[in-house]
Amino acid sequence: MPRQRATSDADILAATGRAIGAHGPGRLTLAHVGAEAGVSPATLSQRFGSKRGLLLAFAADAAADAAAPYQRARAEHDSPLAALHAVAEEFAGHMSSPEEMANHLGMLQLDLSDPEFRVHAAAHTRAVDAALQELLTDAVVKSELPSGTDVQRLARAIKITTDGSLLRWALTGDGNPAALLRDDLDHLFGRTS
Repeated sequence: MPRQRATSDADILAATGRAIGAHGPGRLTLAHVGAEAGVSPATLSQRFGSKRGLLLAFAADAAADAAAPYQRARAEHDSPLAALHAVAEEFAGHMSSPEEMANHLGMLQLDLSDPEFRVHAAAHTRAVDAALQELLTDAVVKSELPSGTDVQRLARAIKITTDGSLLRWALTGDGNPAALLRDDLDHLFGRTS
C-alpha cells in the first residue's frame, strides 16, 4: 500500500499562493514554498517537476476552484447581494499591503505573456463570470435587482469594479480595502452606504 502523503498537493498549492503574495512569482523559489508548506524543495521538485510546473499547477487549481468562493458565500447568505459582498470582502482580505498585491499581480504578467498560463487565466475568468451571473440572476429572482437587469454586463462591471477598486487602494494606500470595495460595489448597484 502506498504511503500517505503528510502534506497534500492542495496544502502545497495553498502555501504557493501565500508564498506568491510574499515574494511574487519572479522571486519565488521552491525553498519559499517549501518553508510555507513544511516540505523540502526536493519534495516539491519530485511532485511538480520545477518552479514552473508548480506555478502551472497553482494556476490550474485556481481556475478549477474559481467559483467555489461564490458558491460558499451563497450557501451562507439568504441574500445573493450579501453573498457577493462576502466574496468581495474575502478577496480584499487577501491583500494586506500594496506590496502583496503587486506580488499577486506578477501572476497576471505570466497569465498575459505565457500561453500555458493564459489558458488557466481564461478558464478562471470564465468561471468567475458564470458564478457572478448566477448570483445576479438569483438577485433578480429575489427582487434585489430590477427585472430585466443585464446580468452578463453587470457581472463584467462587478469584476472591473472589484479589480479596479483594489488596484486603486494599492496605488494610493488610502483606507481599508474591504470597506472601499463595499462602497464601490454599493455605488455600482445604486445604493448608498
